[in-house]
Amino acid sequence: MNWLSTYKQKVVPLEEAVSVVRSGDRVFFSGNAATPLLLMNALAARKDELYDVDLNHVLLLGDDPLAKPGMERHFRHNSLFVGEADREAIAAGRSAYVPIHLSEIPGLFSRGIIPLDVAFIHVSPPDEHGFMSFGVECAASKSAAENAKIVVAQVNERMPRTLGDVFIHVSHVHKIVECSEPLMTLRGAGSSEVERKIAAHIANLIQDGDTLQLGIGGIPDAVIAQLDSKKHLGIHTEMVSDGVVRALESGVVTNRRKTLHPGKIIATFVLGSEDLYRYVDNNPIFELHPCDYTNNPFIVAQNDNMVAINSAIEVDITGQVCSDSIGPKIYSGFGGQVDFIRGAAYSKGGKPIIALPSTTKNNTISRIVPQLRPGAGVVTTRADVHYVVTEFGVASLHGKNLVERAEALMAVAHPAFRDELYEYVRATNKSSKTREKVAS
Repeated sequence: MNWLSTYKQKVVPLEEAVSVVRSGDRVFFSGNAATPLLLMNALAARKDELYDVDLNHVLLLGDDPLAKPGMERHFRHNSLFVGEADREAIAAGRSAYVPIHLSEIPGLFSRGIIPLDVAFIHVSPPDEHGFMSFGVECAASKSAAENAKIVVAQVNERMPRTLGDVFIHVSHVHKIVECSEPLMTLRGAGSSEVERKIAAHIANLIQDGDTLQLGIGGIPDAVIAQLDSKKHLGIHTEMVSDGVVRALESGVVTNRRKTLHPGKIIATFVLGSEDLYRYVDNNPIFELHPCDYTNNPFIVAQNDNMVAINSAIEVDITGQVCSDSIGPKIYSGFGGQVDFIRGAAYSKGGKPIIALPSTTKNNTISRIVPQLRPGAGVVTTRADVHYVVTEFGVASLHGKNLVERAEALMAVAHPAFRDELYEYVRATNKSSKTREKVAS
């Protein structure tokens, strides 16, 4: 079959591409920097024709017209990871949140737990064999495209052609919309003094030859900036950022000592600057895979000396971690935190790390707390947590009893809140010896 002829036959106007959606359909959108905004806006323009369309996705970037007030009778988000685009709609009850590990999301589609009628994906132009790359975001998009009844591709000539398990053939899509649009970027806001102090403690835990998982934000960026003295680090992560490229070009990251995929950076999405997107284009050092591979704890654990660095909203005095909500108000999602924390825990020489500033709101609220706020969800259990790092140091919790955990966490809490934490532990612990020990 001549794939180019097939491709040309499938190219349609934008309005025709979104005409495949019917009322009551379950629709998937690719996310992160591959959020297909052209298709989303065109679908929003059909709102008066459509009712009860269920929208499934991970993190969406950009202004989402489908989540605005007045759209709820027409479209409802079923968000697998909440971001700025749909946070208000979920808080207002116009949309819904699904708590789930990132590694499990592709299985929702392949096992028919969430059957899909339409998948809207955002891909690169086809190569000489007719294969289009999912580019800067693979995650759950490949599974969605493989299991949806109809696949609509936004083919963007500015989408980089990444390598790995990230390809879909022209013959497997039903309609194509061509465009030349810049991808959404993430500009780092820099790291605060507190974040740099946290990063310094984390950098002391990292040894030459370790393999790292890093996320988004000031702490991961500050960690990368403090690794210049390290050698032969590797990367197995969800997200590739500009900082990863800087570490690669400086020689800090070589991937040579990795026990899984040596010589390669493994990830499921890329998010950062336009320079980053150009750098990963057709670059064989980078391999993108669906998140049921990159985030599978049993795959992660095959990297010896795996160091996983993740954040939290608050941690209670026993080590329970809330990272998806502020009380009952959903803020983000599970993402890959538990995937990588557990993978690193089972890795030979691994270190699972939860990192957070000790306070928020200008030191008026402690993030090391006696109890999680009412309604707050436990994302990472106290049995999973090994290290908690704040600007005041490292609390090592693995194998410690509840009182020992409390002591370790109080030592890294902000000094202004330590007395309050001591009083809570003393009041709630039933052993007089423990009360004396904590009081001392």
